[in-house]
Amino acid sequence: MQNTITLKERYLKFVKTISDSEIVYGLKNKKGFATSSSTQYVEEDGSPIGILCFWSEKVRAKSCAKEEWKKYKTVEIPLPEFIENWCIGMANDGLLTGIQFDQNLFGYEAEPLELLLDITTELRLLGKDLSLRKFKGIDDIENQVKEAIE
Repeated sequence: MQNTITLKERYLKFVKTISDSEIVYGLKNKKGFATSSSTQYVEEDGSPIGILCFWSEKVRAKSCAKEEWKKYKTVEIPLPEFIENWCIGMANDGLLTGIQFDQNLFGYEAEPLELLLDITTELRLLGKDLSLRKFKGIDDIENQVKEAIE
């Protein structure tokens, strides 16, 4: 129970931090971004759903660049790109987002579109809008995502 609360708190802090800084961090090598497998969700065949991992601070991402991720480098992803390309792309690909994983690969698993909606809610609380390429702003993307979910 305590772990669930801690993970949810890390998730909420992630949403607040990236909404404020407008930067998301990932780990990347020549083959792609750091991935993991869900411990909570499975595909229809029983195999775990894939996760792409993200952090709100460079130092936290860098601290996870060890063992199987030791050759990965931290990369910055601008928040508009993360929302438009990553969240929507992961949802389309049936992947989850891994939020604030720690050095033991323990982190919060979130549905990408739910994460996107949490980010737009936080941006609105901060009085921010984003310049998006494929949408007219956070209201437009939020409305379209809500329609897609329903």
